[in-house]
Amino acid sequence: MRLMEKYNFVSLFAGCGGMDLGFKKAGFNPIVAYDIWNVAIENYRKNIGDHAQVVDLSNWSKPKDLECDLVLAGSPCQGFSTIGKRDIGDPRNSLIIKAVEIALSLKPKIIVLENVPGLLQGKHKEYWSFINNELQSKGYQTKTFLLDARDFGLPQSRRRVFIIASSSKADFDVFNFSSEPQPLSNCLKNVLGLPNHNPNILDLKSKDYIIASKILPGKKLCNVRGGEASVHTWDIPEVFGNISGKERRVLEAIMRLRRRNRRRVTGDADPVELGKINLEVGFKSDLLVGKLIEKGYVRVVGDFYDLANTFNGKYRRADPNGISYTVDTRFGDPKCFLHPVENRGFSVREAARIQGFPDDYIFTGNKRDQYKMIGNAIPPIMAKGIAEKILQII
Repeated sequence: MRLMEKYNFVSLFAGCGGMDLGFKKAGFNPIVAYDIWNVAIENYRKNIGDHAQVVDLSNWSKPKDLECDLVLAGSPCQGFSTIGKRDIGDPRNSLIIKAVEIALSLKPKIIVLENVPGLLQGKHKEYWSFINNELQSKGYQTKTFLLDARDFGLPQSRRRVFIIASSSKADFDVFNFSSEPQPLSNCLKNVLGLPNHNPNILDLKSKDYIIASKILPGKKLCNVRGGEASVHTWDIPEVFGNISGKERRVLEAIMRLRRRNRRRVTGDADPVELGKINLEVGFKSDLLVGKLIEKGYVRVVGDFYDLANTFNGKYRRADPNGISYTVDTRFGDPKCFLHPVENRGFSVREAARIQGFPDDYIFTGNKRDQYKMIGNAIPPIMAKGIAEKILQII
C-alpha cells in the first residue's frame, strides 16, 4: 500500500467527488480538488477530505509548486448530452479544452478525461479530435474507452466516455471490464434507518399515486409509443377521464399516424390531418375528435391534430430483477422515476446506492441539490475499477 501512496492526483470539475472517491479507494492520494459549485465542495470536504476548493477553472492559474502524477477531469457534459439541445456553441463545451490545458501544465504521468457518449457524435466529435491531437502533440499516448456502469457490477445502464492519456508507453489492453450487474432489488435492500433515506411518500388520493399504481415494472406512462412498455393516459381514466371504445381507436390512430406521416425533416413526429385519421380508423371521426379536444386528449395545431400529451416516458418503473434507468438529477421525482416495487420515487440513499456510493457517504444540503450531486457524479465503483487498471500501466 505504501508504494501506491506516492501517486498523487489533482481533480478538476470534481463535483461531490465520485471519481475521486473511487481513485482514493484504489490507493491514489488526492492533493487538491476543484469545482465551482460550493454545495458539492462542502459535501466533498465532509466525506473525502479538506483539500477540495471552490474555484472557477475557466480563470485558473497554476499554483506554485503544484505537482502530481495524475489529473482527473469530469468536465460539464450538458452541451454534449443527447438528452439536451447539443448546442455546439454551448460555452460549457470549452471547459473540456480547459481541462486539457490545465492537465498539460501539470505534466502528470496519466490524464483521465470523462464525459458522455455525445462527445463522439456529430459535430461535437471535433472536441474529441482536438483533445487527442493536443495530447498526442505533447507526447502522450491516448486511448478512448466507451464504458458502462453495468460492466462494473452496478445495476444501472450508464455509458460514459473516458479518454486516458499516458506520458509513457502503456498497455491499454488491460482496460477490459465484464462484471455482471447485480439485480436492482439487491442494491436497494436494508436501507431503512440509513442516513439520506427519507423517501417522499405519496398521498394515496393524489394523481401521482394513482398513476404510479397503474405502472407495472418495466413500464412507463407514454402516449407516443404503442409497445408493451407503454401505459397511455387513456388507460388511466381515473386521472385523465373516461373515453369510449371509438375514441380510443381515434387516439391510437393519431399515435400511429403522427410518426408515420412525416412532413418535417426534424423531430420524430408531426400533427395529423383529419382526413388521414378518418382513413386510418375506417369511419368519420370529426365529432369524436371534437369530443377528445374537450376532454383534453387532443390538441389543435393549425389545420392538424395531435395528442395533447406527447411525452415519451414519465413515471418510469424499472424491473426489480433487472437494472435501473440511468440515474440523473431528477431521480427523486416520481413523475420521472418510480421505485421498482413501491409507489414513490427513490430516496437520496437509494439513488446513491445505484450510483455506487458507499452508505457512509452522507449527503447534506437541500434534497434537490443532493439528487443533482448524485446524478452528476461518476460512480465511485466505476472509478475504482478504472483506477486499478491505471495502477497496472503507470
